[in-house]
Amino acid sequence: MPTPDMSLWGLFLQAALVVKLVMLGLLAASVWCWAIVIDKQLLFSRTKRNMDKFEKIFWSGQSLEELYRSLLNRPNSAMAALFVAAMREWKRSYESGSRSVAGLQQRIDKVLDVTIAREVERLESKLLVLATVGSAGPFIGLFGTVWGIMTSFQSIAASKNTSLAVVAPGIAEALFATAIGLIAAIPAVIFYNKFSNQVTRQASRMEGFADEFSAILSRQIDERG
Repeated sequence: MPTPDMSLWGLFLQAALVVKLVMLGLLAASVWCWAIVIDKQLLFSRTKRNMDKFEKIFWSGQSLEELYRSLLNRPNSAMAALFVAAMREWKRSYESGSRSVAGLQQRIDKVLDVTIAREVERLESKLLVLATVGSAGPFIGLFGTVWGIMTSFQSIAASKNTSLAVVAPGIAEALFATAIGLIAAIPAVIFYNKFSNQVTRQASRMEGFADEFSAILSRQIDERG
């Protein structure tokens, strides 16, 4: 009786078609997750760096008008987007001759809230993929394992041979699917939690800046009122 190939590649080749499809799907999901992880890591690093740069410029004493003109066409950070949105509403209201001071403050606050929601949505994009792979990956791998064990038992029943040499390769092939499911799921869960925490921190930072800038504009409104 030939010795079965117990290498990872051999286990894959010997697995049933359904188990192979499960393995390939989980491997594809794992590659997709790692692509998202790299993209998000770069995004969060860039966002934090741009926030730091904008805050340094904002609190340097540069006039709001000059800063608005320099950022109008290309706000380069989430905070810059907040600043431009609020200043645009501010200038639009005064240029149109509006005298509703209370209404202006409410509109600015609303614009800030909408911009924050938009930026948070951008930061959260594709995190659902990590959450889905992290929660469903082990179960999909387990499905492949169950299917592989069923196939192995059918082969054992057909051959009427229950020796370990016959049973072990089929069980190993089946368990390989669960292992791939865990390989895909564990990093997905870890990075989903990490990125969710970063989204919360950056959202809190944006909300803090929005409150401070809203207070600055509120004082400007009171002075003009």
